[in-house]
Amino acid sequence: MENNYKMVAKTFFGFEEILAKELQNLGAQDVEQGVRMVSFKGDKGFMYKANLSLRTALKILKPIYFFKANNEQALYKGISSMNWSKLLNANQTFVIDTTVHSEYFNHSEFVSQKCKDAIVDQFRERTGQRPSIDKIHPDLRINIHIDKDQVSVALDTSGNALNQRGYRTATNIAPINEVLAAGILLLSGWDGQTDFLDPMCGSGTFLAEAAMIACNIPANINRKEFAFEKWNDWDNDLFDNISDSLLKRVREFHYTIKGYDKAPSAVQKAKDNIKNANLDEYISIEEQNFFDTEKTSEGKLHIVFNPPYDERLDIHMEEFYKNIGDTLKKNYPGTNAWMITANLEALKYVGLKPSRKIKLFNAGLEARLVKYEMYEGSKRTKFQVTTDSAE
Repeated sequence: MENNYKMVAKTFFGFEEILAKELQNLGAQDVEQGVRMVSFKGDKGFMYKANLSLRTALKILKPIYFFKANNEQALYKGISSMNWSKLLNANQTFVIDTTVHSEYFNHSEFVSQKCKDAIVDQFRERTGQRPSIDKIHPDLRINIHIDKDQVSVALDTSGNALNQRGYRTATNIAPINEVLAAGILLLSGWDGQTDFLDPMCGSGTFLAEAAMIACNIPANINRKEFAFEKWNDWDNDLFDNISDSLLKRVREFHYTIKGYDKAPSAVQKAKDNIKNANLDEYISIEEQNFFDTEKTSEGKLHIVFNPPYDERLDIHMEEFYKNIGDTLKKNYPGTNAWMITANLEALKYVGLKPSRKIKLFNAGLEARLVKYEMYEGSKRTKFQVTTDSAE
């Protein structure tokens, strides 16, 4: 279709494949994975839908111009060659975000300044007025990406990063990023077809994201604003139609989602955030020390959690992680337990062999997402039952 154009969804390392799958399921065309990004094609309505729906995207960019530059004069000339009055007027505000991987340009701030000068000078020459910079609430957010001498100019369709869902107003120490939480849940195979537990739930991020996945609730339905709402071609009716159609696809959930935390303050914050997300009918949160709990439901249980490590809390690492393993082994049969930690040394003390290990990054720290399978009875017994039934 002639109205379709290329867009780029940015994400975390390790989430490229699941983001591509999300885009395909939404109906994107020409989906291609890159490093920490996935490119695709769609129209304006799909751009709205992608921002509302995608769980593992951090931002969605709309590339609008490409040129080559190996010095500041060429960069200034390239930006000046665009007609910025189609996107902006002299009374509006803008900001430029820059990423640079180039021997020709050393500092992203310098590039941003040079591009800003080119845009402002164009307006001054044509109108005698100029748009202003606003780093907090700009009318237009411009993204400049330079790789060697290749300059890409894109519009940021999202504004604030898409992990800022709009429901989390109360947080604890080092809360997990919402996009990271959603990606971990999808990597873990969570589909809402079993009971779910986060035994160290903190401010409740895994719980909220798990409920939205289970019920097929759009990830960013609670957001107050997207950048495209300030664009000249903003179509409020189209956006409302897309929001309504997405909400009609919400499905029922027939299992339980529980969260435990031993800190009363964390429990209250989690409850507040879950209420903000309008998810309190699906989620229960209790003040409990995981090490004193046991599985309360029959059938399969899906556990996902982000235990504290010594950068965040004063704990005895060896004993704490040993207790995690012991509790899972003794008290949680019939469970798939997934855990992310940036303390790679601590995994040695869990005392369980992970069936999967996935490399991710949490707040810039290299981390591992590991899976522990707790069988009903011993693993050997399960193997014998499977073998006997096969004969």
